[in-house]
Order: sequence, then structure tokens, then C-alpha cells
Amino acid sequence: MKSADKHRKIILAATKVFAKKGFFNARISDIAKEAKVADGTIYLYFTNKLDILLSVFAQETEKLIDEVSTLLNAEEDVQKKLVIFISHHLQAMRKNRPLAEVIHIELRQTSKLIREYRSSSFSAYPDIIAAIIAEGQEQGIFRPEIDVELATLALFGALDESSRLWLVNGADLNHATNQLALLFQHAFSLPAASAYSA
Repeated sequence: MKSADKHRKIILAATKVFAKKGFFNARISDIAKEAKVADGTIYLYFTNKLDILLSVFAQETEKLIDEVSTLLNAEEDVQKKLVIFISHHLQAMRKNRPLAEVIHIELRQTSKLIREYRSSSFSAYPDIIAAIIAEGQEQGIFRPEIDVELATLALFGALDESSRLWLVNGADLNHATNQLALLFQHAFSLPAASAYSA
């Protein structure tokens, strides 16, 4: 097996193990067993369990960025771009529950982990939201007085909490998608420009 393939295999196995057992209860041997590799093989690619968790997060975030960027590049309407981002994020979480568990549960467990992932390449993901808002302001569609950074935090926070509620109590993600798209499009748009459609 090629090195890149084995690395990916370990990442996928770790995502499942962390989602099932939790970061603190999971062992390197559990990940090795799930990946069908020797325990020592794990250490050829990762320094420790935390390194694996952050690698899971970074790699999957890069995948999300690539997917949503492709969708957004094919759309010119900035209001629809906002809807696309919201919809893609929530549907991606639903399609990959283990990943959602890692993102919304495991990475919340300690302040150290939160500091680690906030300082990683993860910032490029919410930056996409910021770019959409800024583009809307430049086009005179979104309110010019909106603080882009705070608006980005508000939207991403809403997406994060919606995903967490789905994990905990099975909240309807389709409903959340429609409501969040409606809410934020109207919040961002100038009155004459607001024309939400899912």
C-alpha cells in the first residue's frame, strides 16, 4: 500500500474510533486495529493521539473547502452562495456522522484542543463565509455596516450548534438549513436585495 493511501486509511479509522469511543478513551491500538495495521505503523505517520485528532480535522476540513469552493465558483449570485455554504456544511455533517462527532464533540473537550485547531488551517474554512459577505457588500447587496468578522462568527456558530443538536437529539438538518439560510440572508441583505430561495 502506498504511503499516502495508508495515511488516509489511518485517518478514516481514527475518525471512526474517536467518534465511537471519544478522544480520551480511544487508544492507539484501537485505531491500528480499525485500520488493520500494526500499532507501530501509526507512529510512522503521527507523533501521538492528539496529532492524529488534529490531522483528522485538518484533512477533512481541506476536503470541505475543496468541495464547497467548487460549488461556489460555479455560482455568481452572492445570495445563493450564502445558501450553498450553509446547505453544503450541514449536509456534509449528515453524510459523515463520525466526522461530525469529531468536529462538534471531541474538539470541544479541552481548551488545549480548541486552541490547537483554531491555530490550524481551519481558519481557511470560515474565511469562505467572510469572502461571501464581503463580496455582497461590494456589490451593494449586503449591508455595508455589517462587521464581516462578527457576522462570520455568528453564522459559523449557528452551523456548529445546529450540527451539535442533530448529533445529540436528532434535530432536523433540512429544517435548520432552510431556517438558517432565510435568517442570515435577510440579516445580511439590504431590504431591496433580499430574495431568499433554498
